Amino acid sequence: MRRLPFILSILATLIAAIVVFRVSYAYFHSEELSRAQGRLSLYQSSVSAEIDRFSHLTFVLARDSHVIATAEGRATGALNQRFEEFSQQAGLGAIYLMALDGVAIAASNHNTPSSFVGQSYAFRPYFQDALSGRQGRFYAIGTTTGLPGYFIADAVAGRSGPSGVVAIKIEFSTLEDSWRNSGEQVLLANEDGVVLLSSDPEWRYKTLNPLSAQQRETITAARQFPGQALKELDWQEQAESWARIGPNRRIHLTTDALPHGWQLHYFASDDRAATRSWLVTALVIFAAALALIVTQVQRARRVGAALRRSESEEAELRKANERLAVEIEDRRTAERRLKRTQSELEQASRLAALGQLSASVTHELGQPIAAMRNHLVAAEFGGQAQPGFLGKITGLVDRMEGITRQLKFFARSDSEAFKEFDLRDAARAALALVEPNVTTLGAQITIDMPESPATLRGSRLRIEQVLTNLLRNALDAVEECDDPSLFLTIARTDTDISFELRDNGHGLGEATLVELQEPFVTTRESGRGMGLGLAISSSIVQDHGGTMSAMNAAQGGAIFRVTFPVPPLESPSE
Repeated sequence: MRRLPFILSILATLIAAIVVFRVSYAYFHSEELSRAQGRLSLYQSSVSAEIDRFSHLTFVLARDSHVIATAEGRATGALNQRFEEFSQQAGLGAIYLMALDGVAIAASNHNTPSSFVGQSYAFRPYFQDALSGRQGRFYAIGTTTGLPGYFIADAVAGRSGPSGVVAIKIEFSTLEDSWRNSGEQVLLANEDGVVLLSSDPEWRYKTLNPLSAQQRETITAARQFPGQALKELDWQEQAESWARIGPNRRIHLTTDALPHGWQLHYFASDDRAATRSWLVTALVIFAAALALIVTQVQRARRVGAALRRSESEEAELRKANERLAVEIEDRRTAERRLKRTQSELEQASRLAALGQLSASVTHELGQPIAAMRNHLVAAEFGGQAQPGFLGKITGLVDRMEGITRQLKFFARSDSEAFKEFDLRDAARAALALVEPNVTTLGAQITIDMPESPATLRGSRLRIEQVLTNLLRNALDAVEECDDPSLFLTIARTDTDISFELRDNGHGLGEATLVELQEPFVTTRESGRGMGLGLAISSSIVQDHGGTMSAMNAAQGGAIFRVTFPVPPLESPSE
């Protein structure tokens, strides 16, 4: 499909070339016809002029006193000399006088081997026409000289009637030579269609049409073309001023405006018209190609300009896409922040609600629990109950007090002042709190602390609570392990302080830290905690500007990592 416009352009150019060639050829061919018509007229005029130039000479000679006297018996010497001088001055082939029997008695060529004197020409039609009172005219090959010529004859006007016939011979050799030298093709045919004169010697004495038997007998009787076979010329007349002569097709024009029904045929080549037509066609094709090239160049420029605009637009589009990508990323970041903020708000709302609930529950349960403990103490002192039963009830009361102590964290409304403390000291205090649990489980704790202080700014007691909650969770996770182990690592960098607690327990499973931080969510069995430890710890870490992360360890167990920013150095007071 992309090559279709090119193919259509080629076809259109070919069609245009054909049309231009035909139109230009018709025009130039008409010019060639006009030129050929002019040349034919010129040739016709030259033949007519050559014939008519001496048409009155025999009439004058027939009334010349010297000619009449010689025809009536005077000696021929003076007339021979007179004819010779006239012939040379007029450029005639011959002038001669014939007696009434047709024998030549005086001639301009009397002193040449081919003299007409003594020759009988009574058989010639021109002699017979002259004796009958008409001017005789006839074209034939001379029987004496063998040279063709045009004969004109008139009867000599004697005292008592015709006393002889005077004739002239006009030779057309000079005219024929001029035709040949012109390089054109022209021929003169008589009334029988026999070629008399021709620019091509091969065409002479050939016939344009087949001769009938009667025509051949007449020609033979007049000895018009002795020794000639009179074969047909290889030619064929065609329609619309065309003819084939030999192997060539030529423009053909003819005229019969000549005496004796003669016809003059002119043949012209059409090569010049074809050449000029091809030249015009080539110029048109060149112009069309040039126009096409100019169009293609302009189109290429437009395409280039459009391409440059497209590239510019593409660059702008890329920049816009980049800006859009940045904006999309900013929006995504904002959305993530919004979701995180919404999540934090939701958690804060839940914690606020939990704080209100915790305050209410703590307040409502505080006095009944205290009363129960007092009654249990009184019963124990009074010996009113069995010791085992009192121990169970006392454990339940202790458990209820522990729950209310945890709930008190959410109910606190005051904020404790932050102070600098060593994270290592908080870790040692938390380890001391869980020491009974470690001893009961027989767990092994590996501790890795830096030698230099890991100073934080915050609430030491609350950070101890975070460490204690994480340690208790870890101890709960390794209860069922054969070799319970915990690994506590404290690290310090230039930008942050962190501690990491790893255990070899059951791990987090499919739960995530976000889910585990929700209040009342726990992975332990029912009755082994309320799921508030991580929620409390996460809230404390956030209050200190830190982050908490949790993951399953590759070798089993869970890893909890808490990171705090290093507090900025205080500038000395001025």
